[in-house]
Amino acid sequence: MDTETPSRIMIEAKGLSKFFGPFVAVENISFTIPEGQIVAFLGPNGAGKSTTMRVLTGYLAPSEGTASIAGMDMQKARTTASSRLGYLPENGPLYLEMTPIELLRFFGEARGLEEEKLNARLQHINQQYSLQDVMEKPIGKLSRGYRQRVGLAQALIHDPDVLIMDEPTAGLDPNQIREFRREIQKLGKTKTILISTHILQEVDAVADRVLFLNEGKLIFDGTPEELKESDSLEEPFYRMTNYGQPARQA
Repeated sequence: MDTETPSRIMIEAKGLSKFFGPFVAVENISFTIPEGQIVAFLGPNGAGKSTTMRVLTGYLAPSEGTASIAGMDMQKARTTASSRLGYLPENGPLYLEMTPIELLRFFGEARGLEEEKLNARLQHINQQYSLQDVMEKPIGKLSRGYRQRVGLAQALIHDPDVLIMDEPTAGLDPNQIREFRREIQKLGKTKTILISTHILQEVDAVADRVLFLNEGKLIFDGTPEELKESDSLEEPFYRMTNYGQPARQA
């Protein structure tokens, strides 16, 4: 009898907590994301999404629990695990005085790519994201849409298996958002993706699954369809975030 091969776990949080003094940013979060899944990290501003992503990517150390990428603990094997990971934070990392080609070469060399491999990746990315016309222009002179393309390109320069993105469509116009969503769907065919957002349409457009965070706690893990009420995500978002109640204080 044929049996399905279980998917590899590519992103895992186990009992993850992060404290900043007395403030609890993230509290006892656990989840696993298998290979090839696009997961939306949904929640209001201040829910703990960015903090969780920074712990998952090794930029912050957890106060409790563990974060793993491709089966590797980000605290014990950060360098090796990072080679499997691409990360696009909400702002940057873009050096505005550099050109895209300079920036991508910098990150490629920092990732340890040899010249031949780096040149091949640059050629692929140049074509994939239509950067030909801006490769020699200072990033500070580029539009928000082009800057976001360059940011995504730096996250993908080493062709990682896992891609984590924090609010990647923030500040883009509707056409740019649609274009970026199409790119995420395309990338999801070959990569495991975790994308944080508070935009409900983003979830419907790209996600196979939703992790809903509120006040530092994971309060829902399921499909967008399971989260919906009356064909809309707005009502559960409103209800689950206790909108209208006093916000927690840092």
